[in-house]
Amino acid sequence: MYIYQIMSNSFGYIDIILLGMIAGFIILRLRSILGRKTGHESKVYPGFAEKEFNIPKKEVKPVKKNLEILEGKDKKEFLRGAEIAYESILTSFASGDLIKLKNLLSPDMFSNFSEAIKTRNKEGIKSEFTFIGVKESSLEKYDKIKDNLFATVKFVAEVISVKKDKEDKIIEGNPDKIKFVTDSWKFTRNIKQKDLNWYLSEIISK
Repeated sequence: MYIYQIMSNSFGYIDIILLGMIAGFIILRLRSILGRKTGHESKVYPGFAEKEFNIPKKEVKPVKKNLEILEGKDKKEFLRGAEIAYESILTSFASGDLIKLKNLLSPDMFSNFSEAIKTRNKEGIKSEFTFIGVKESSLEKYDKIKDNLFATVKFVAEVISVKKDKEDKIIEGNPDKIKFVTDSWKFTRNIKQKDLNWYLSEIISK
């Protein structure tokens, strides 16, 4: 009877151990099956929205511009810039702003403008100037001579211009009258220099 009880208890422990082993084996099998990737899972980009990826385009080599001519879009952009320069030069000259003028004029033209401003200040002449706007601008002539480009532009603009003496008396112009002015200015730039800006190089008298 004692031996039977011992054997009965031993078989009970063995059964528990076997059941535990079977349960562990089943858990491991389930984990291996459930943990597998089937290839149908949705892609996840952590912290990013899903993106569309395009086929990379071939690099386009920059087209070398023909500097012998000025037309189309380049011509329109040039004239737009010339109009801005025209207004800036006139207003800067009237106010005596040499810093702005230096960035818009060729060395020779800057020297001429500087002397005119000095003479004006010495004589006590005051210049009052209001730029109304450019009514028309057109490219009259365009040349490429060696490494230099030259472009002559005709401007038709509306301005109010008045000059006063030391006693503040008007010696030229009318503060209440808008007048039309027509100018032909030649701009230039050197294509070999890194600086791509155009500079006023000549005011053509007609």
